[in-house]
Amino acid sequence: MVQRRENRRQADSALKEHAQRIIRLLETAYPDAQCALHFTTPLELLVATILSAQCTDERVNQVTRSLFTKYRCAADYANAPLAELEQDIRPTGFYRNKAKTLQACCRKLLQDYGGQVPKDMDALVQLPGVGRKTANVVLGVAYGIPSGIVVDTHVSRLSRRLGLTQHEQAEKIEQDLLALVPQEEWIDFGHRLIHHGRRICTARKPKCSQCPLGELCPRIGVP
Repeated sequence: MVQRRENRRQADSALKEHAQRIIRLLETAYPDAQCALHFTTPLELLVATILSAQCTDERVNQVTRSLFTKYRCAADYANAPLAELEQDIRPTGFYRNKAKTLQACCRKLLQDYGGQVPKDMDALVQLPGVGRKTANVVLGVAYGIPSGIVVDTHVSRLSRRLGLTQHEQAEKIEQDLLALVPQEEWIDFGHRLIHHGRRICTARKPKCSQCPLGELCPRIGVP
């Protein structure tokens, strides 16, 4: 039993050192990485993040360029004719469900928070269409609050490939990462891993020969 605990302690220590090396290399490779969604207010970021489900950030940015000019506050979304809002966001896909979600979310913002986006995880995840991932984006990017690590498809894929987790569920992946990454790095680490996933460690054809993490990556599950 004692030996087993010692082996576990050594394994945990080695994994944390592995994570620290990854953090340092990502910082060097992507020093200025930030959220790809365009916004000027917390509400705009919340809306953009909801629209980004099953849609590229580039497409969302194209849609929100005019959307944010037309809808300037929570009341604008809440009171808009549903059919009109649907057409305004149609290019993002699943526009009927997204329009209903945006209206329900903004109505709750008006009812409970005076139209303002709360700075609290528990409050955010009570909003329609807002899960922990979206809440982490809003808190980290709009407010600079390190509430957790955003786990999107890129972070999920890379975390497993790099040997930082064996889980596939986003919440379990996040918990593994939170135990390995210092809190002051949570926001930047998520952005950098997402950038790396888009540019180098892609889903189907990762560019391993160009990867700044190549020497330490175990390439778990790499096709």
